[in-house]
Amino acid sequence: MVTSDFLILYQSIKMKLFNFLFYNIGHGYVNTFRGLSKEVWWLALITLINRAGTMVIPFLSLYLTSSLNFSEADVGWIMSAFGLGSVAGSWLGGKLTDQIGFYKVMVISLLVSGFMFVGMQLLDTFWGISIGIFLLMTVADMFRPAMFVALNAYSKPENKTRSVTLIRLAINLGFSVGPAIGGLIITTLSYGGLFWIDGITCIIASFVLLNVLHPKKSKTLDEEVAENPKSAYSDRAYIIFLIAMVIFGAVFLQFLSTIPYFYKEGVGLSEFEIGLLMALNGILIFIFEMPLIKWLETTKYTKIGLMIFGLILVCLGFVLMVINPWVGLIIISLIALTFGEMIVFPFSNSFSLDRAKRGLKGEYMALYSIAFSISHVFSHNMGFHMIHSLGFDTTWIIMAILGAVGVGLLIRLKKMTNRPEELV
Repeated sequence: MVTSDFLILYQSIKMKLFNFLFYNIGHGYVNTFRGLSKEVWWLALITLINRAGTMVIPFLSLYLTSSLNFSEADVGWIMSAFGLGSVAGSWLGGKLTDQIGFYKVMVISLLVSGFMFVGMQLLDTFWGISIGIFLLMTVADMFRPAMFVALNAYSKPENKTRSVTLIRLAINLGFSVGPAIGGLIITTLSYGGLFWIDGITCIIASFVLLNVLHPKKSKTLDEEVAENPKSAYSDRAYIIFLIAMVIFGAVFLQFLSTIPYFYKEGVGLSEFEIGLLMALNGILIFIFEMPLIKWLETTKYTKIGLMIFGLILVCLGFVLMVINPWVGLIIISLIALTFGEMIVFPFSNSFSLDRAKRGLKGEYMALYSIAFSISHVFSHNMGFHMIHSLGFDTTWIIMAILGAVGVGLLIRLKKMTNRPEELV
């Protein structure tokens, strides 16, 4: 019965989405991409190559358990090393961006991580892989703050949020294509082939960057630079913003781990149906995010106000899962989570880019990246432990309450931005 209801609802929603896309917003959708600089388009292509290339990541736990016979506890510690490497890489990338520039950091990150991906297949001990994955993620995630600063440099001020949205589309497309290709590579070439392809795509991305982007051109587009750069650590409003983003990340990232588990164990959906739900998330983002962001930019609402609304939608998504495990509410819950994601991520990123004009841009964007890396370190483990101890419903209620705390922090931030004397 669940399967029948689910498929009927899913097919109905999918048809309405595609009809809306092709018959109502086709021309307008294309127009939402107009006006972006060619450097931003090249940066999106490089990001797409890079994200599609990191196809080893979704299969890492499977590789460690099935190929190397590690225990679940060992895999948990290795994934913690993965998260800590991401934190270290974001911090180091921000520091180096302020010292040697975003261009060199991006090239070094892509090129060196490419060779490190190839080398990872040679490691087969617990400590070797733990240290190796930590160092790999440190180098690989140096790319993120440098890319954000590059995006700020190459974007026109009026197109900054849409430029961020284009990069998000590239990331989402890369994460959609990468695992599919990765599964095919594992089937035909084994896990060794996966590491080789990952490494080669990173190296290709570095050569594309060297040939199509030019660091000197960025200076003409990035005119707003603070005369006396301030440290992001002394920016009280920004610290409150970052705490809110850690909370948002901890709540939303349940979508990648505990929520699919709930779909199977709590709702009774099959792996195929869960895959369809995950695909619906990607379809919604692909169809609606750019037009939505362009429209929201024309409204009277501030970036912080829109982030508040987006986080409220995420909280609503968790509340709906508690009300009833009926598939209709589950789909509506996913839609609420997805639209919350579509609003919070671009406008939080744009807020960070604007705020970074006050001081050291690499440091500001590094802290923004670190906020989500911290969420990755503890959110998945926290979610599963809560489900094991408290059950699904209580866990979702706690997540909604935690999200409400984030909303409260953003409201506090909004009040601070309305009183300039508090921003110093």
